[in-house]
Amino acid sequence: MSGAVDLSALKQPPAAPGGPAAAAASGNHTVTEADFEAKVIRRSTQVPVVVALYSQRSQGSVDLVRTLERFNVEDRGAWDLAVIEAEPNMNIVQALRVQGIPTVIAVAAGQPLADFEGAQPDPQVRQWLDAVMDATAGKLEGDPGAAAAEPEPEDPRFVDAEDKLSEGDFAGAEAAYEAIIAEEPGNEEAKAALRQLRFLTRAQQLDPAVVAAADADPSNLDAALDAADVEMFEQRAEAAFDRIIAIVKRTAGDDRTKARTRLLELFELFDPAEPFVIAARRKLAAALY
Repeated sequence: MSGAVDLSALKQPPAAPGGPAAAAASGNHTVTEADFEAKVIRRSTQVPVVVALYSQRSQGSVDLVRTLERFNVEDRGAWDLAVIEAEPNMNIVQALRVQGIPTVIAVAAGQPLADFEGAQPDPQVRQWLDAVMDATAGKLEGDPGAAAAEPEPEDPRFVDAEDKLSEGDFAGAEAAYEAIIAEEPGNEEAKAALRQLRFLTRAQQLDPAVVAAADADPSNLDAALDAADVEMFEQRAEAAFDRIIAIVKRTAGDDRTKARTRLLELFELFDPAEPFVIAARRKLAAALY
């Protein structure tokens, strides 16, 4: 997650849930777009809310949810846990600018406070939770029933795109973002949303088994690119980058161009100042020249 995050877009949730209840989460922890405002934004005025975005296809993220559930029981209600399955709740994924799964975000007083990405050992999760509790101790006294500050008017074009996302109309949402960019070529918010949407649409359709298939047949370019997408989706960005850079090193012509283009697309999912992105760009330059 990078840059400022505005949760106001999630204060007007769609009427219907984004998908079936998450199998990895116990009932009262499951949150969708329909109840995000009540269970996360409003509730966070009373206690910190730890939002865990996961995928049932990622065992590491399922295990992390289990760890958080256990710690939540141990802490006896000192903080709330909100477990969100990423694929059917893309409106939340987009609003929180989630780059990989799993992602865990602490929300306090209606705003993100701290976050981490990727599976972590239990002691590090415990330490992170303790730091969140220390940072919020004695500071959350808001009334969840009190009237919230009036949000700035929303851009109807983005509302239209987000509505399509919540309805599962990914093609329509993509067209809506493309229309915004056509009108405003410099609209970075629309560009970022479109990049993320295209990646998630592509990645969530892939079978994780493609990673093993690509390892078994390094000459299969398409399998290698799909494997890199799976690794990226599972928050293994450096592995995804290294896989494609290896392709660039050993190929030429159209294959090299295809691999390089995909790698640049993946770079754009991150803040360019991220150290691992800078390191990967250097590796790419060395591979090309």
